[in-house]
Amino acid sequence: MTQLLGLLLVSFFTTSIFMVPFIDLLYLLKKRFEKETFLKRQSETPIHDQLMKEDIQTPSGGGILLILILTLLSLVYAIFSKSVDFVSLGILLFTLVTFGTLGFVDDVRLIFTRRSGKFLGLDKKKMLLTQLILASLVSTMLYFVAGLNNIYIAGLGNFIIGPWYIPIAAFVIVSFANAYNISDGLDGLSAGLLTICLFAFLALSSATLNLTLGSFIGIWIGALFAFLYFNIWPARIFLGDAGTFGFGATLAVVGLLTGKMLALAIIGGMFVVIVASSLVQILSKKFLSKKILPIAPIHMYFKFIGWPESKIVVRFWLAQALFAIFGLWIGLLSSNI
Repeated sequence: MTQLLGLLLVSFFTTSIFMVPFIDLLYLLKKRFEKETFLKRQSETPIHDQLMKEDIQTPSGGGILLILILTLLSLVYAIFSKSVDFVSLGILLFTLVTFGTLGFVDDVRLIFTRRSGKFLGLDKKKMLLTQLILASLVSTMLYFVAGLNNIYIAGLGNFIIGPWYIPIAAFVIVSFANAYNISDGLDGLSAGLLTICLFAFLALSSATLNLTLGSFIGIWIGALFAFLYFNIWPARIFLGDAGTFGFGATLAVVGLLTGKMLALAIIGGMFVVIVASSLVQILSKKFLSKKILPIAPIHMYFKFIGWPESKIVVRFWLAQALFAIFGLWIGLLSSNI
């Protein structure tokens, strides 16, 4: 526990030191390329853009710094620790870096887009295809290298699913990557929800004596604490796609490594609610030719009907805390702890 708390504090202070200069750099780059970037944008969601007009000047890309710090501190921890599970840590870092790099393409587009058309990022189909390929690679490593091939459901028992584990795990990873990306719409929302989820998994990993996973989560929480200071309303920086895709996919892998797939779905309950609201909206437009809600996802709907942004965020945090407690209880119940 002493080591875990030390890692969390080191991560917090390290991120705090670099955060202000990094924000200043992003503001400088945004100001320099602001006119060119604005000319490239064509809105497909006018209501959403109207609700987010106050955030246009806030730079995006904080996840780039957090991924770098989380990766470097995890590697330093691995070098000096004698009890590291290099398989689990390697899979976590591979997920974080690859999905983060995928999102980095879009972050670069938002910062550096020029009239020449460079750095335009990936379209939706290419993005989803790339996510599926990366998630399949991660799932294959979980199956063949980490030896995971089961789903445990409390009250029903343990189900060995063999090779079917790979597509199911890949679906979970892609789902959480996109759910987290969709949740990053209000100041402090996504980072706060993630921090609450990670505390639940920190308790679960500590209860099962998974020191490697617990240490990785501790470093992650420390970085998020420092980021949240600048991300809560009024935000000075947003995560960006590098952070949302990287963190969402890695959160899924954290849950998969615990062997608690059901607990993962419950602990990440608000992400499930958010992505479900967007999915319902998409399906209603496709098959009913009309929108169920004026705007999706659900947190943007509450802002649309007049809820203050801070009230939405805090109430979502509270709901997420209840999901996390329930999911942790399910996870501990299935571990007989």
